[in-house]
Amino acid sequence: MRPRPPIKGRGIFSGTGLIITCLAATLAALVFPVWSYSDRSGTGVDVLNAQSVSTQYGPLSALDREFITKVRLAGLWELPAGQQAQTKGTTEAVRTAGRHLVEGHAFLDERVRCVASQLGLALPNEPNDQQKGWLAELNAAQGRQYDWKFANILRLAHGRVFSVVAQVRASTRNSLVRELADDANTTVLDHIKILEATGYVDYDALARDLAADSPPPITNSPGPPGPTTDPGPVVPLTASPYPTYTLPPAAASPPPGS
Repeated sequence: MRPRPPIKGRGIFSGTGLIITCLAATLAALVFPVWSYSDRSGTGVDVLNAQSVSTQYGPLSALDREFITKVRLAGLWELPAGQQAQTKGTTEAVRTAGRHLVEGHAFLDERVRCVASQLGLALPNEPNDQQKGWLAELNAAQGRQYDWKFANILRLAHGRVFSVVAQVRASTRNSLVRELADDANTTVLDHIKILEATGYVDYDALARDLAADSPPPITNSPGPPGPTTDPGPVVPLTASPYPTYTLPPAAASPPPGS
């Protein structure tokens, strides 16, 4: 029996089918990860929604709450540091920078307490451990060493918070936080410039320190708006013999009728 001759075109159709099958598999491989990522819980949007609470001023995210806390914390140590620099600095530029810190954080502290009151957030009343360490370092320094430490420690701290302010201003959905971020941006930028004007900022060391920073926040975010425990009156700083600037108490609940 003679073998059946091959059917013309079978190789062509088989090759075409193989190509179509491969293309379909490739498309599925590309589409599936996108579909599965957007559909599963735990994505950035899911986390944002889960950590946000509703307020009459717009949603308040965990980042918003952390930002409010950091503004308060900044005043609790940078304002006394500025007060100290006005008497301990050896140059007029350092003393001027100290005055800017006092004026800027007195203004920002009033603003942040007002915002926290309207949102029902409790605020801290003393610096965190890292900030206390910076104050202790400044207390121990003397002469030109003090000038150098003051300019570089404060410039590093302002550089770290500057990026946080920008992130909050760009992403917040809360009108009160947006306005506070505007005020913080203006104040922090002024402080950065006046600290650099002292002539003591080590930009190489600054760049290394900022590059080595890790993403986790310095403090834990406070809880969402609602009943909170009043942290009590402000605890003034007493570690230094130099004058301290006592901040007013932190508001812990919205004012009547708000």
